[in-house]
Amino acid sequence: MDLHGRTLVIRVDEATLGASNATFFSDLVFLGNLGMRPVVVAPTKDAARAVVRTMNRSGDTAVGLSGADAGMIPAARGETIGKVDPKLLRTLLDAGYVPVIEPMAFGFTGTDVAVAADDVAQALASAVGAARAIFFNDHGGVIDAKTKLLVDELTPAEALAVADDSSLAADLRTAVRAAALGVRGGVGAAQICDGRVAHAAIVEFLTARHLGTQVAGTVYTG
Repeated sequence: MDLHGRTLVIRVDEATLGASNATFFSDLVFLGNLGMRPVVVAPTKDAARAVVRTMNRSGDTAVGLSGADAGMIPAARGETIGKVDPKLLRTLLDAGYVPVIEPMAFGFTGTDVAVAADDVAQALASAVGAARAIFFNDHGGVIDAKTKLLVDELTPAEALAVADDSSLAADLRTAVRAAALGVRGGVGAAQICDGRVAHAAIVEFLTARHLGTQVAGTVYTG
């Protein structure tokens, strides 16, 4: 699949950002140079601001956003997300910027609401019709309970069943559920993998190899 000009959503985690040998930032530059349009969802407000500072030391391309900016991500009941308005995101992408999103939603009562970064990534990816979404998670993917091997690919239905398995780590279940809902929402495919692996984003986006677990409606062949 030709990803030139297509939007890619990357949910980065603390483990990737804290790894001294991670290639996350250089991978973003590489993907951008190939004409792809990455959107980064950070785990926290402070992490988002740190990502923006790091990116802009080598090129003024990153723009930090809260989900409350322009009412992009409205808060719904509890800590859930309402219907995303992607106009601001598309404006920045069309202008060549890399949006870096804080996991905050616009609260209509006057107080912004912290929401799960995985849910933000899924909602944004669905709203902009992302070609791919990647969820960095230090568990690296789903391990089959019987074989103890990494599961290469799941359908959305299979992924949702996995996400209900209470024996899995809570953060992995959240990532798997978000990946499944993203694909059901129109995202081409979603991957869960360890972002500390060298060039993880490039491998997942540009090759048929899976470093972790892919969720897709059909088998991806390249």
